[in-house]
Amino acid sequence: MEYTQLGTTDITIPRLCVGGMSFGKVFPDFHQWVIDQEATQAVIARALEKGVNFIDTANVYAYGTSEEFIGTSLKNLGVRREDVVLASKVYFNEGRLSKAAIEREIDGTLKRLGTDYLDLYIIHRFDYDAPVEETMEALDSLVRTGRVRALGASAMYAYQLHNMQVVADANGWTRFSSMQNHYNLLYREDEREMIPVCRQYSMSLTPYSPLASGHLTRPTWDSDSVRSTTDATMRSKYDAEREADMPIVERVASLAQRYGVAMADVALAWHWAKGVAAPIVGCSRPSRVDDAVRALDLKFTGEDVAFLEEPYTPHELVGLLARPGEGALPGSKTERKS
Repeated sequence: MEYTQLGTTDITIPRLCVGGMSFGKVFPDFHQWVIDQEATQAVIARALEKGVNFIDTANVYAYGTSEEFIGTSLKNLGVRREDVVLASKVYFNEGRLSKAAIEREIDGTLKRLGTDYLDLYIIHRFDYDAPVEETMEALDSLVRTGRVRALGASAMYAYQLHNMQVVADANGWTRFSSMQNHYNLLYREDEREMIPVCRQYSMSLTPYSPLASGHLTRPTWDSDSVRSTTDATMRSKYDAEREADMPIVERVASLAQRYGVAMADVALAWHWAKGVAAPIVGCSRPSRVDDAVRALDLKFTGEDVAFLEEPYTPHELVGLLARPGEGALPGSKTERKS
C-alpha cells in the first residue's frame, strides 16, 4: 500500500479510502444496495489486511447504521484505535452546521462508532443559514478538545470554501485539510475553481464517486445490479449526460484493453495521475477491495491521461446546494447525501 499525508496534518492515510455509504441497514426510503453487519465486517477486515485503514462514513448513511456497523466491525476485529483513520460527516441533520447541531451530532457519531475521537470530521455541504464564524468556531472547538484531529469539507462552491478558510485564518481556528468532492472522468467541473483553491490551501483531495457510480467500470451505460435499478440519486447525477459521456466510457474501455486491466483500474489510476490523495471506493464485498488496491499498480503516461480526458465537455453542476428559496442555479443540480 502507498501512503500520503492528509493535507498539512500529521495524519497518514493510504492512497485509497473505504466508503461507508455501502454499509448499513436497508430502509424503504434510503439506499437498497447496502450490505449488512457481517458483510461490512468482511470488507473492513480485507481492507485492513491490504493496508487500507482509512474509512469514511456520515451520520446520515443508512440513518446512522453505517457508523454502527463500522464501529461494531472494528470492535469485533480487535482493531487498535490508533491503527485506523476514521472520518465522518455532519450537515444533513436538524440544525445543519449550527453550533448546537455540531455539538449534538459529533456525540452521536462518536457513540455509534464506539470511539472517543474522529481523525477527520467533514462538513457534508455548505450551510447558508449558519454564520460561517459560528460553524468554524464550533468545528475548531472539537479539535481543541480532542474529539476531532482534523477537519474536512465536501461539495460546495469554491468561493464558499475560500471564505471559510479565510475566516479560520483570521480567527486562529483550524483550517479544512481535505476536500471530499464529486470528481471523476465523467465529472471534472471542480478543475475550474475548486481544485485550485484546494491546492492554494494544501488540502488533500478525497473524491467521492471515483467510478461514477459504476459507469466507468463497464462498456455499457446500464447494468442489472441492484444499485443501477434502484438508485435514483445515481441516475440524477449521470443520466442526463449519457450521450456526452459514452465516448469517455469507450476510451476507458479501450485503455483498459491496451493495458490488460479492468476498466475500474483505469478510472482509479486517473485520479492518482491527477494528484488525488485518496479516492473513496464503495466496496460491497472483499474482492472489491482487492480490485481497488490492484489499481495502484497502474501508472499512466501524459499521453494516456490526455487520451482519457479529450472527449470531455462542460457539464451541469452536480452536488452543490443553491441558497434556500432561490432554487437551483442555472446549469446545476442538487445531490443529497453522497
